Amino acid sequence: MAKIGENWKCPYCGHAQVLNQKRVRRQWDRKYLEGWKHGQPAMLTSFIICANNDCRELTLEAAVAPFQDSDRDDTFRLGPPVGSWKLLPPSSAKPQPDCIPEPIRNDYFEACAIRDLSPKASATIIRRCLQGMIRDFCGISKSRLIDEIIALRTRVQDGKAPLGVQPDTVEAIDHVRGIGNIGAHMEADINVIVDVDGNEAQTLIELTELLFDEWYVAREARTKRLEHLKSIADAKKEQKKLLAARRRGANLAPLSLCDLAQRRPDLGVDLGDIGRDRCGSRAATRDETASQREPRARPHRHR
Repeated sequence: MAKIGENWKCPYCGHAQVLNQKRVRRQWDRKYLEGWKHGQPAMLTSFIICANNDCRELTLEAAVAPFQDSDRDDTFRLGPPVGSWKLLPPSSAKPQPDCIPEPIRNDYFEACAIRDLSPKASATIIRRCLQGMIRDFCGISKSRLIDEIIALRTRVQDGKAPLGVQPDTVEAIDHVRGIGNIGAHMEADINVIVDVDGNEAQTLIELTELLFDEWYVAREARTKRLEHLKSIADAKKEQKKLLAARRRGANLAPLSLCDLAQRRPDLGVDLGDIGRDRCGSRAATRDETASQREPRARPHRHR
């Protein structure tokens, strides 16, 4: 468990920070009970609040160990911990965007939730998660994962794989397949037991998070940037058309983006906060100028 003064990364948002006394509380609570085979139990509770203003989430952990009071003062000695638990957040899973298909996200969340309870099962679910990514993102679907990996490797070599799919990631997926097979298939000799520990399962989870970023998140960001660029180009074309029409009809002032945004809201011209303020002030100025130009009523003269 993290202590005051140590570097710590929030499991919710990933924000790195140094822990201070205002945001950390650690306390051992001794229980004077008789009969436990390890001795008298004590429970440690650890509370940490994230310093990131956009997060401010609570991380809660607990541990149990036997203790023995000192004969001299109020201090006590602790024995080896019997168990430890991460209570909040319930798993190490990171929030994932909606651009990742929901079944794949659910497999990822499940693998994170059971990583410590059953690392072997966690590795098996990550294997299933990566197979789903190959089928969805790469468009390759075969009866066996090994055949899908071979087909993906061939596409990478031929330069036909989707953007973001690299040769080293294909090899990493193949390694995950081998580790996940430990939980998915029984060995021919049932006396041969190959295990997967929690750290190894976490490595597979981190590979999945890496591919989420390199495949789905990068593709979504690229699509949005290109769509934004297209909207700007369409707005400029429309601006040129309206400007040409105005000049053919009369010798008027050029059409600004503010005017275009007001006349053609369907184009989705993004002016930003500053642009909107300027457009608002310009509209107010035009109204004021128009009111000043209104003809004043002449006073009636009596003859």
